[in-house]
Amino acid sequence: MAIHPTRRHFVAGAAALLGSGALLRAALAQEARLRLIFWGSQPRADRTFGVSDLFTADHPDIAIDGEFLSWPDYWPKLATQTAGGNQPDIMQMDYRYIGEYARRGTLLPLDDLAGGPLDISGVDADQLSNGSVDGKLYGISLGVATGATVTNAQALQANGIEINPMGMTYDDLLQQGQAFKAATSGAMTLSSDGSGVELLLENWLRQRGKALYTADGQPAFTAADISEWFALWAEIRDAGACLSAEDQALDTGKLEETGLIRGKAAMNFTTSNQLVTYQALTDQRLGIAIYPMIAPDTAGGHYRNSSQFFAISAGTAAADAAASFISFFVNSPEAGKILGVERGVPVTAAVREAIAPSLDEQSALAVKFVGDLAAIAGPVPPSPPAAAGEVEVALKTKSQEVAFGAQSAADAGPAFFDQVNDILSRAG
Repeated sequence: MAIHPTRRHFVAGAAALLGSGALLRAALAQEARLRLIFWGSQPRADRTFGVSDLFTADHPDIAIDGEFLSWPDYWPKLATQTAGGNQPDIMQMDYRYIGEYARRGTLLPLDDLAGGPLDISGVDADQLSNGSVDGKLYGISLGVATGATVTNAQALQANGIEINPMGMTYDDLLQQGQAFKAATSGAMTLSSDGSGVELLLENWLRQRGKALYTADGQPAFTAADISEWFALWAEIRDAGACLSAEDQALDTGKLEETGLIRGKAAMNFTTSNQLVTYQALTDQRLGIAIYPMIAPDTAGGHYRNSSQFFAISAGTAAADAAASFISFFVNSPEAGKILGVERGVPVTAAVREAIAPSLDEQSALAVKFVGDLAAIAGPVPPSPPAAAGEVEVALKTKSQEVAFGAQSAADAGPAFFDQVNDILSRAG
């Protein structure tokens, strides 16, 4: 956890204020102190605090106290703060959770702020749609992203492995994984274990004409689908093409703990915006590829998502100030140059144009990847139901049980399907 009080600047001397009553007015003007919370690594925090400093330099009447945590630590803390009536003014939201928080009345609808302190006139239409729940806008997208495999391109090349970044298949993963294991004498595996990655499962289902959830928030898959999924990864694991159960269990959600950064796996299944963050954590040259296809030329698995959102607490006392900061965050070219594409491709054309000349190699690669996906991407799925985050955690847990041999793939499918139905019924 880290706290960052943004610097505040006082530009007038006390002597100039005395006698005019300006001292009292200046004190009263410093009326908005915002609390901001987000998940991410130190590089993301550095970029975020750089933007908050830039904003408050131009808005001396607003102060911002920022806090960041890792993904697994973030959601329990935010839930505790929300339950205790101590929710931050501005919070980072994920697509799995925004519906749940909005429907519980803990997020402020942003529609009435639009056109005032919140400028959304240049934001891509699909990104606004992604941040809407039940017809109201609750989240402002911070970047366009999609599911992606971040690869250790340097290790792949050194060991004679070539992958098609826009056409990799599960058969490739299995066959090349065995060759990679042999080439490295077992020191590295080709892939992390993707059986517990919800986005990867969703992609696999979509390629087969299915989905995670229906429009009304029910499972859009069967127990047999999940058994087949776990069986696929059991085959990959048994062949030594992905991390062992013991090695995968060391990944608790922090980027530093992934097999990719620990030098144990040459691939990790994540999102396209994470390429920049991963590269900051290693001296190995990284690359990016699609999630594996179930067959060559399969389309529709990927879609153009929002990497995350900024939302405002329903209980904030400074809604206009919070909206002004979010508006600056997504619209300012100067802010865009600080943020780059670490949170995804900017959601406004003006910022995309402004940062293009200054992008480093990895940032440009991430932008190109999102653009190249247009040929195989499908439509954005409906907003996930409340408790989608709990389902994500349950998948990871069940995948570990299968990997460690506590339950067979055949039995795990029905068990997980029943668990999902139970979670969704309790949340409904």
